[in-house]
Amino acid sequence: MTYEEAKTLLETNGQGHVLRFWDALDAAARAALLAQIETLDFASIARMQGLLKDAGKPAAAAGAFEPAPVAVPEGETQAAYRAKGEELLRAGKVAALLVAGGQGSRLGYDGPKGAYPIGPISDRPLFWFHARKLLGLKRTYGAPVPFYVMTSETNDAATRAVFEANDYFGLDRADVFFFVQGMWPALTPEGKIILDKPGHIFMSPDGHGGVLAALERSGALADMARRGVEQVFFFQVDNPLVDIADAAFVGFNAAHGADMSLKVCKKRDAHEGMGVVVVRDGRYAMVEYSELSDEQMERTNPDGSLWLAYGSPAIHVFSLAFLRAEADRPMPLHLAHKKIAMVDDAGQTVKPDKPNGYKFEKFIFDVIPNAKTLLTLAFDRTQEFSPVKNAEGNDSPATAKRDLQAKWRGWFAQAGVSLPEGMPLEVDPAFALDAAQLKAKGLLIG
Repeated sequence: MTYEEAKTLLETNGQGHVLRFWDALDAAARAALLAQIETLDFASIARMQGLLKDAGKPAAAAGAFEPAPVAVPEGETQAAYRAKGEELLRAGKVAALLVAGGQGSRLGYDGPKGAYPIGPISDRPLFWFHARKLLGLKRTYGAPVPFYVMTSETNDAATRAVFEANDYFGLDRADVFFFVQGMWPALTPEGKIILDKPGHIFMSPDGHGGVLAALERSGALADMARRGVEQVFFFQVDNPLVDIADAAFVGFNAAHGADMSLKVCKKRDAHEGMGVVVVRDGRYAMVEYSELSDEQMERTNPDGSLWLAYGSPAIHVFSLAFLRAEADRPMPLHLAHKKIAMVDDAGQTVKPDKPNGYKFEKFIFDVIPNAKTLLTLAFDRTQEFSPVKNAEGNDSPATAKRDLQAKWRGWFAQAGVSLPEGMPLEVDPAFALDAAQLKAKGLLIG
């Protein structure tokens, strides 16, 4: 893109100020700015500007709805779903999709969140636990589960370097597909693109919902189709307990021919910050906790249980056909009022002390209403959900390490091995994915 082309494009869209420091930039900065301008999606920016007229208004109330029905399969039904999922895993028809674009800044860690050390003994990173589970699945079922890892511009190079330095944690490199999520500019309340340096547009990731467009843009969806993938397991990087490509869950989705299934778990308390799956006007939807009133969150059933008992931890299975259809469909946008560093008229970067601009994101759960068949499956959060979100307290490294060890301790108990209380414990998922595999090793029995 030339300067003249950029100038015409920007002025046509009311953003000519982006080039106001052009004369002060050196050749490298000019080239970098032109490259940024070339990536701008002005159709999306126009949609963002349309949202700004409602900025600052209270979040819309969720309105009338009912909690979505939740399946709790047991016995022969559960076994049948597991058998279906295992059939798909043996046939190589299951892929794993990891959302890993975040940094570990909230944890005081300078690097990709997936590189954060979480091993209770080894300090191995989150990526290690996820990758070793996939290696364990390959050893169990004889076919790889291809691993699609969505990074961001901020951490893409660092993420690839972590995998490279660890020899891909034992995975075949051909089965790991990195792709970068989209980036969007932030806007002032007046709808103007924000510069954080004289020659640089402030950009931020477009949210976990951006995975759909990024899958299409990167060729990942085509790669899945080439491999014969039918079911795609979606999860987030911060949950070391997740049972990746859980056969029963995959089989549950496939057996019903569903577009999408969500795992849901009992909330820790009425106000836990988790979205809830609901039925509204005959269609499924996700209601964010910020949209719920205190009365809705605290409402109980006649037996005293919470009316909105189950929350979503962002563990999903999609049919590949549904992902491909949704990749071309525009998604709703969500805005957040944030403090964003920006240049003043003198070209100096100023860090504000209060929110001064808006970031925009897409959320993956906004595809829910488009699913012709959607299911929710209950699971035990003590076995599958302990995210690393906060430096201390709930959902912290300390609680995740505690919950990992409690899970493994339970496996040893099921295998007939009693461990000393408080004994540090760590299990390589490639060695054993569950209690049955641990017991089958027979190494610690007798």
